[in-house]
Amino acid sequence: MTDGTTATRHEIARAKINLALHVTGQRGDGYHLLDSLVCFADFGDELEVTPAPQNSLTLDGPLAAGVPTGPENLVFRAASFFGQTAAIRLTKHLPMAAGIGGGSADAAAVLRALSAATGRAVPDHPERLGADLPACLRSRALRMQGVGELLEDVPGLPQLPAVLVNPGVGVETPAVFKRLTRRTNPALPARLPDWHDAAACAAWLAAQRNDLEAPARAVAPVIGDVLDTLAATPGCLLARMSGSGATCFALYPDRRAAEAAAENLAPTGWWARATTLS
Repeated sequence: MTDGTTATRHEIARAKINLALHVTGQRGDGYHLLDSLVCFADFGDELEVTPAPQNSLTLDGPLAAGVPTGPENLVFRAASFFGQTAAIRLTKHLPMAAGIGGGSADAAAVLRALSAATGRAVPDHPERLGADLPACLRSRALRMQGVGELLEDVPGLPQLPAVLVNPGVGVETPAVFKRLTRRTNPALPARLPDWHDAAACAAWLAAQRNDLEAPARAVAPVIGDVLDTLAATPGCLLARMSGSGATCFALYPDRRAAEAAAENLAPTGWWARATTLS
């Protein structure tokens, strides 16, 4: 359906980073329960969304190769969920199957754009499209629990200079969860601290976990190489995998150190971007 408006809306689908990801249980329907501290990069995919008589998708950007353009693309499912067909232009900057919520961030951007274009609210229960959708809709620092639908703002998170690195290996989330040997693990602390700077946050995070890192490394051993390389960069405060991989991140005391690390990683041929997480 279409309401006749032709307003084009522009959105950035910011990369989502799991600073910590604890798997705390599994429901009877198979969905895993999580307790995760998430934040977002200062860059992402770019979308232009225009309500239209029928759905269409135009792809470009440096990482557009291999992105599906048919109805299986989550942006179409988002438009259907909203109840509004749309012409969508997607400029792809984020790698696929990378553990940084790229597809979910794109779908969330479509929902935000259609809401702004039509004046209608995003329908309830966006987690039906995927566990990361509620967090990606807000696109700010959050504690994410349940299967992704329970969200709490984390106003005490400082800005975190960082480097994101992906070795060019797609890691499918079901394959990682299949190798998870323990599905009931301790949650994050009940109260999160107010960190005064990136170093304090990194020190606290070092005592937390990504419970999917070990099974992801079994699927893609190159993840271990990425983490070792990041940990050896000057000024690195913490190196960890995000989500179900294969993207890893490193935190630094300032943006200059993060940018220097990204430049030093250029010869590896891996995708690497300096950013500030918030």
